[in-house]
Amino acid sequence: MIVNPQFFNYRLIIGSLVATIAVLCVFSFTSYQSIRTHQQFLEQEKHLMENELSQMILRYDNSLTSNNLLSSQLEDAKRETLVALDSLKLIKVDLSVISKFKNQVINLKEKNNLLFFTIDSLKAINHNLQKEKLLAYNELQKERLTNKKLSEENFILNKKLEEGAVLTANSFKAKAVKNFLGKTIITRKASSTNQIDVSFTLVENALAENGDKELYVQIVNPKNNVVADKGSIDFGNSLLIYSLKEVVNYQNNDMDVTLSIDTDNDDQPLTKGTYHINVFHKNHHLGSTKIELN
Repeated sequence: MIVNPQFFNYRLIIGSLVATIAVLCVFSFTSYQSIRTHQQFLEQEKHLMENELSQMILRYDNSLTSNNLLSSQLEDAKRETLVALDSLKLIKVDLSVISKFKNQVINLKEKNNLLFFTIDSLKAINHNLQKEKLLAYNELQKERLTNKKLSEENFILNKKLEEGAVLTANSFKAKAVKNFLGKTIITRKASSTNQIDVSFTLVENALAENGDKELYVQIVNPKNNVVADKGSIDFGNSLLIYSLKEVVNYQNNDMDVTLSIDTDNDDQPLTKGTYHINVFHKNHHLGSTKIELN
């Protein structure tokens, strides 16, 4: 068989071209896949940076503080992050640009971490201060309650001491007397009586203060009028009209006291009936007795 050399050369050239084209196609497809993969990687990097910047902005919004300096720094950092995020959204994906923004995001994250570390530290300090303040407040409340309780106990104790120190008396007696020619005659006749004597005993009381004590005697006749009216004094929420005021020196011992009340001319002659005699010290009613005149 005779082979034409020229035809053989053509076939060889065509085969080489086909092989070359096949290699170029494979290379082109591989390059395309590589470029596409690289592009997807850059898009993913861009998306991740956008998420990081958005998270930082959200954290800035959630990190309110009353510290004016930190509040101003937060606003500046948020503004800078917003500018970076807006710029990142507008750019086309490119390796050099992505690298530049990545460095910017790293710097922003470092500022972010430092700023929030400061805020967290201040919050921790403030939290501890609030706890200490609460503990101090609770201790103060306990102290106030204790002081209030002590004040109430002291008030009750002082009240008891005051009540215990009140002057007391017993053994009240009264008699009608007629003074005639320098003589004192006990009588039961109203018409003859010109003096009424009242006697009683001031009781020993170690809590009572010794010294001068003002005593008031009030004699009320059967018509409910005060005999030998000498005036009035405040007695609690009312007035006490008295027949005699007498000062005695009390020395914390049992003390027998006898007081004489002379009747006034306006009282003469005395009315028949029951006479009530009351003895007072300050606002305290010491006791009473009565006599019947015929």
